[in-house]
Amino acid sequence: MNIIEVKNLVRKFDDFVAVNNITFSVKEGEIFAFLGPNGAGKTTTIKMLTTLLHPTSGTVRINGFDPQRDQDKVRKSFGIVFQDPSLDDELTAYENMEFHGVLYNVPRKLREERIQQLLSYVELWDRRNELVKHFSGGMKRRLEIARGLLHHPKIIFLDEPTLGLDPQTRNHIWSYVKKLNQEEKITIFFTTHYMEEADKVAQTVAVIDRGQIVAQASPAELKSRNNTASLEEAFIKLTGQRIREEEATGKDRMRLRRRLWNR
Repeated sequence: MNIIEVKNLVRKFDDFVAVNNITFSVKEGEIFAFLGPNGAGKTTTIKMLTTLLHPTSGTVRINGFDPQRDQDKVRKSFGIVFQDPSLDDELTAYENMEFHGVLYNVPRKLREERIQQLLSYVELWDRRNELVKHFSGGMKRRLEIARGLLHHPKIIFLDEPTLGLDPQTRNHIWSYVKKLNQEEKITIFFTTHYMEEADKVAQTVAVIDRGQIVAQASPAELKSRNNTASLEEAFIKLTGQRIREEEATGKDRMRLRRRLWNR
């Protein structure tokens, strides 16, 4: 059964086509990686899947519901961990969880049980009464994942969940995610810049470039099709090696300018 279904999805911003007629599906209980260069259309697609942006055309179904017509049902179907921090630093870990549970109308008794269960799961129960502003980056990420699961979603969207974290913390985050997938059968939809994460964690990888999906398969199949030893090499073959100045991040632009200056 497909829990996410996308057909002929298009999103335009005036004359610019950010997402160009993409079609893909995600099976229930699958770990699905969405990869693409900067400006490829990843964030725009995720925004359409999570009710934050309306498509220009095409259809989306999340857990059988239309994000445009059934926003509340769709939002109850997923949890999300944004790339940028979204916790309230002036609240404790427990208060951040409590606030989320109230927003999603989780009954009080169930809310209390679920908060204890999830904070214990991510090893933060002993720190539940501490202000989040004193947490490390890895602790905040763990709390965001716990918060996203509080209302028992069927899908969790993770947008660059380990960006900027040290390798040990990244490994811990993915251990939690894989365990959640196995034990609670939650569908995982994530983006990452770390190709080894997609290679080790994802069951299916969709590569999007210039608004179009250029390949979709398991990591092993993508490497085999492109005759490469690593997923990163396959990714570069599919999307090209040139840094796109107009789409790159600030760090990429600095590296590009330095390289041009030294020629």
